Amino acid sequence: MSQSIAAHPDRLFPADPGVRKIARSLYSRVESLPILSPHGHVDAAVIEKNVPFPDPAALLVTPDHYVTRVMHAAGVSLDRLGMGGSPADSRQIWREFCAAWPLFEGTASGYWIRQEFEHVFGVREEPGQDTADRIFDAVSAKLAEPGFRPRELFKEFNIEVLATTDDPLDSLESHAALAADPAFASRVVPTFRPDAYLNIGHPQWQSNVERLLGSTRSGTPGYKGYIAALQERRHHFLDHGAVSADHGVRTPATVRLDEADAARLFERARAGTASAEDRDVFEAHMLYQMARMSVEDGLVMTIHPGSFRNHHAPTFEAFGADSGHDIPVAVNYTEAIRPLLQDFGTAKDFHLVLFTLDETVFSRELAPLAGFYPSVYIGAPWWFLDAPDAMLRFRAAVTETAGFSRTSGFIDDTRAFCSIPARHDTSRRIESAFLARLVAEHRISEDRAHEVIVDVVDSSPRRVFKL
Repeated sequence: MSQSIAAHPDRLFPADPGVRKIARSLYSRVESLPILSPHGHVDAAVIEKNVPFPDPAALLVTPDHYVTRVMHAAGVSLDRLGMGGSPADSRQIWREFCAAWPLFEGTASGYWIRQEFEHVFGVREEPGQDTADRIFDAVSAKLAEPGFRPRELFKEFNIEVLATTDDPLDSLESHAALAADPAFASRVVPTFRPDAYLNIGHPQWQSNVERLLGSTRSGTPGYKGYIAALQERRHHFLDHGAVSADHGVRTPATVRLDEADAARLFERARAGTASAEDRDVFEAHMLYQMARMSVEDGLVMTIHPGSFRNHHAPTFEAFGADSGHDIPVAVNYTEAIRPLLQDFGTAKDFHLVLFTLDETVFSRELAPLAGFYPSVYIGAPWWFLDAPDAMLRFRAAVTETAGFSRTSGFIDDTRAFCSIPARHDTSRRIESAFLARLVAEHRISEDRAHEVIVDVVDSSPRRVFKL
């Protein structure tokens, strides 16, 4: 059998032999560094309880909208992939996936899955109709091994810090249990994610807010109680090791309302009479308030805007959210974020990490903003952009203006625990490739490049996320 392309030592490195040699040397400096994952969506309870992973289809196909959306575009109904509560025949779902494998050539998903097969599951056969059952059985056998559990893989993957994403009213019991467990040496930290409590267009906003108001120790009613309750919950997260608050907003618009105007909007929303304009203004005001709270309590603030959620209504109705049809939209950062930056852009120890799905703002807006405001850092490419060529475009677009030090370090943003090492390895190889080109073009010395690669991979996420 020929060598798997997933095992090739020069994968993702430049084709030019001389530049490739430099990239190899740079990669060797960071290949074995611990993984720092300051933003992701793995469930802490899975780690705490050391729950065995499910079957191959339930682990690698059904929950991964990167995978299911590609198959859906080719005509595979989502109910055939076990989504939306559909009856699931795992082996048949796996056969559907393997039959569709050619669709993934050239995609980031195809690259990651190949890496997982090779380096996590020890599977070197190419997926296809003829190999589907053999691969299913091989992966199933691996999943059944006693050592193939989340805690054991934490050690094998060399994960030092893993951040989860959590509801503001979560008890964080699993995080507390992990922190108190002397046998667990790594850190699993919660992330405050209040979107469903800030966006009055969210279908559960009213019920969420009533539960939030009921949780506050102050007993203060109305808008004041709402603000007080959010502050209390942020401190609950800080007490459980949180380092950041994440905000998945439609736009990065911010506005500062006086308290009376904010209270009126809040009460209209509770009564169900808020307009679409009210929704936009209130969300922008609350994003400003979240920045104010971050300045006070020290939580790093991350903003993930620019996604048209649930673009296809019939699919959303049948299969719910995160079913593959969240589509990027254009973003305006320079004007939208200005009210926030006027008051907090130079605040001491405030860290604001700005992400985007709109590549056009990398060089036009994000790099100049991060190149001036001490608080602003540029978030790594995420979602549709966390792919090899997009990562290279990102690095080329922002570095000439903002340098290397104003970026966040890699963010894997994943629910797929077994893909974490593949994603971080991808980033390390791409950063090595980019720096190697600068060295070959005599734009940076090789000695300095060796310092920069360590900073980008390890020091930057520690610095930006206060790890």
